[in-house]
Amino acid sequence: MAIDTTETTSASPTAHSPLGTRLSTRDKLVLFVLCAAQFMVALDFSVLNVALPVLGKDLGMSQSALQWAVTAFALPSGGFLLLFGRIGDLYGRRRLFLTGLALFGTASLLATFAWDPASFLTGRALQGLGAAAIVPTGMSLLTTTFPEGPARDRALGISGTLLSLGFTVGMVAGGVLTDVLSWRSTMGLLSVFALIVLPLAPGLLPESRTPDRPRLDVPGAVTVTGGLLALIYALSTAAERGFGGADVIATLAAGVFLLAAFVYVESRAHAPLVSLPMLRRRTVAWGNLGGLVTFSMMSTVVFVLTLYLQETLGLSAFETGLVFGVQGVMSAVAGVYAPKVIGRFGARRTLVGSLAGQGLFVAGLVLLNAHTWSVWLATAAISLASMCHLGAIISYGLTVTSGVPDEEQGLATGLVTSTQQVGITIGIPLLGVLATTSSDLLAGVHTVLALDAVIVLAAAVLVATGLGRDRSRPVEAEALGLR
Repeated sequence: MAIDTTETTSASPTAHSPLGTRLSTRDKLVLFVLCAAQFMVALDFSVLNVALPVLGKDLGMSQSALQWAVTAFALPSGGFLLLFGRIGDLYGRRRLFLTGLALFGTASLLATFAWDPASFLTGRALQGLGAAAIVPTGMSLLTTTFPEGPARDRALGISGTLLSLGFTVGMVAGGVLTDVLSWRSTMGLLSVFALIVLPLAPGLLPESRTPDRPRLDVPGAVTVTGGLLALIYALSTAAERGFGGADVIATLAAGVFLLAAFVYVESRAHAPLVSLPMLRRRTVAWGNLGGLVTFSMMSTVVFVLTLYLQETLGLSAFETGLVFGVQGVMSAVAGVYAPKVIGRFGARRTLVGSLAGQGLFVAGLVLLNAHTWSVWLATAAISLASMCHLGAIISYGLTVTSGVPDEEQGLATGLVTSTQQVGITIGIPLLGVLATTSSDLLAGVHTVLALDAVIVLAAAVLVATGLGRDRSRPVEAEALGLR
């Protein structure tokens, strides 16, 4: 997805605003609509997690099938992200944003009133399809509505904070709603969000698209979407059937082949979905690797800890939500201090250090056992790991965009968004399924956490080696208005 800094817009609310950080009433309303939509999607990634055991029993889903409640959403949201982002660039971002909101709200209602696993998973898949339209177009509308400078910096800062907050609020709200009402109320909450945002958006958001309207890169869209769908499906199916099944091998091979074909197609496309020259930049390539690992591995930890706390320790959904609530508070604290750390040590060093910290604290979770005192270890370790995780999120975004010319900032930002969504998508199918399919849940959780920690620590070493010594002055945070 390419987010152009030169756009064709109508009635941009900030067209005549001062270039300071002071936002007009209309600016604030626009920001509210865009951030509320992004918050809603972030909420969806976590609000159902603590409700999974209860949901499974209610709908008759086996423990190994529970990961499909997450994967059914993640598969289309990750698979169609680049395609929908580009369609929005070419044919109108507001139009696609509104379509995504309407689809997301309708799908949430279907999931709320699901009568069997098939209807529920259908609703989740349609939610993911709506999210794939909302996320890239919402970010593009934000960057094209607010002019470059302090106003955009402030808008992006608010948006990023609410995205992190949405995930945490989802964990707590999911536990409370499941205990007080039922798991269905978690899906109902999402439909309420959509109903609030959808009527406000048409009158506030300007339409925008790329001014030259190049043709859609159809071969690139087909290969990347097909490749991601095949790869995620293969990993998810392997959870129940193993990697030896003919269908798993076939879809895995198809996914690898299509993604390789995508790279070939993009190298020759006139208007590619992804800029390969951009990916050759050292900071972009290695920064995105760090982002991919931190998102995918932390989503896996949250998933398996949810199962562990409820199935092994016997905590209620509400008590599980409180554990993740502590995690959220500590993440908020990290959000305050991370920019200061980046300002002192630089984004690259902070990224490497944050990945190393995340890996080490996740490794500490391997000590979890069936005794009740383990809840304190789980709370402390996941909270500290999440603080490092948030530092990695902020620093990888700054690493990727640092040193990129203004006219290419849109491409770099688009890659950051894509990495975030794909990372959240692949983590659970890749590792989380090892816990849900294990005959001994605790042993499966230990296996997942150990592999998770090794992958994050290995990524820290690779990113440190790939980025090399950071000779630049650590001014990224100040330049982006983060301190």
